[in-house]
Amino acid sequence: MGNSDLPNVNPEHFVSPTTAQVFADKPSTHAPRILLLYGSLRARSFSRLAVEEAARLLEAMGAETRIFDPRGLPLADAEDASHPKVQELRSLTEWSEGMVWCSPERHGAMTGIMKTQIDWIPLSIGGMRPTQGKTLAVMQVCGGSQSFNAVNQLRVLGRWMRMVTIPNQSSVPKAFMEFDDNDRMKPSPYYNRIVDVMEELVKFTLLIRDRSDYLTDRYSERVESAEEVSKRVNQRSM
Repeated sequence: MGNSDLPNVNPEHFVSPTTAQVFADKPSTHAPRILLLYGSLRARSFSRLAVEEAARLLEAMGAETRIFDPRGLPLADAEDASHPKVQELRSLTEWSEGMVWCSPERHGAMTGIMKTQIDWIPLSIGGMRPTQGKTLAVMQVCGGSQSFNAVNQLRVLGRWMRMVTIPNQSSVPKAFMEFDDNDRMKPSPYYNRIVDVMEELVKFTLLIRDRSDYLTDRYSERVESAEEVSKRVNQRSM
């Protein structure tokens, strides 16, 4: 157990595969599966319109998309997890390989609707971590001048959910001026940024999805698993 330089760890649980081993498997060929969440229930929700533009772009780039409608989703813990909308959200989460989260900024923060959706996605479901190793792109729409409060908060949540949050992000100020009467986003640098973000999300998803198990494999969890196995063996032998 351990050595003089590492007295508190067990090197038997270290994993150091070569690059060739990590990239040995044939990559998946199906379309990247992306789930998009938005944070408003308004009839003309600009976060929903931004997500719809993002979904069009993703599909043009070869991805398969699903947009979750949060209408009818109860507050976290207000209903049992068997609620149909909760089950729908969790099923889509497990289906996805990447996500887009887009929230309006309200009172300097993401909306409660956005947070409720994320709160209904647990860190584990039946021993599976439904978000760990998936990619994430964050976006926000603003009613006034440009801000990054909501996307900064979404980044914190993405990190907490053990997601690979891509570097690029989108913030659309005065969103009511950026969409036409047909609810399509007008050409602008803000639209181009959304294109950039979706392109980067597809790239990261393709790079990571077949290697997420390796990238999220943790020493502490391997030690814990080994200890549980050892405990079960000892109990059988008693």
